[in-house]
Amino acid sequence: MTVNHNPRRFARPGSIRVRRTLAVLASAGIVGGALAACTPDEPPTNVPGTTPSVVTGNQAPPGEVDDADGIGQAPKENATASLIDDSGKTVGEATFAPSGSSVKVSVRVTSGLPAGFHGMHIHQNGVCQTGGSEAFSSAGSHLQVDGRTSHPSSGDLVSINILKDGTGETVTTTDAVNLEQIVGKAIVIHEKADNFANIPTRYAPAPDEQTMKTGDAGNRIACGVIEAHE
Repeated sequence: MTVNHNPRRFARPGSIRVRRTLAVLASAGIVGGALAACTPDEPPTNVPGTTPSVVTGNQAPPGEVDDADGIGQAPKENATASLIDDSGKTVGEATFAPSGSSVKVSVRVTSGLPAGFHGMHIHQNGVCQTGGSEAFSSAGSHLQVDGRTSHPSSGDLVSINILKDGTGETVTTTDAVNLEQIVGKAIVIHEKADNFANIPTRYAPAPDEQTMKTGDAGNRIACGVIEAHE
């Protein structure tokens, strides 16, 4: 009996068609595209041989994060203010730095101020003119931003405690303003503590307008113009 060793004789017709189909796809250069289109959860692409699928639109550069909540949009530079007393003598320094969506305020008094708590505020004018009937009145009123008119005002800060040797230091944060809004303004230290118009009704029906505006912090004893630095 003659045995035919030709394997093609026993191959199934379906398998021959599959091999022919793959050969045609390979010769056309689209096997990769056909397989990629079958990958689970991957959108198909109409560009032959593309894996993964083509992404269109305005894409962020590699490593860039979409800052949807606005944090990180504050200026990268810091700001400082050299604090002077009414005689023009330097008594300390304030620094301002972006901290997320807030501003970190660090105030250091090196000499010259009386012991006790003293109110601090950011004022609307970047002018610290010495002399005159009222020290540093050139700095204007407390800073208000974004149309705010109520109290506490946008420029209100914590009080600083000055020790018996005339020095003091405090660090606080505020989200009532950003760095751009305070550069070119002034920081002022007052002679008394700020009560933030916190007057219980057993003492008075309500704080009067002067208390609301100033916190009864008294005269201005130190001032510094806020200037930006890279």
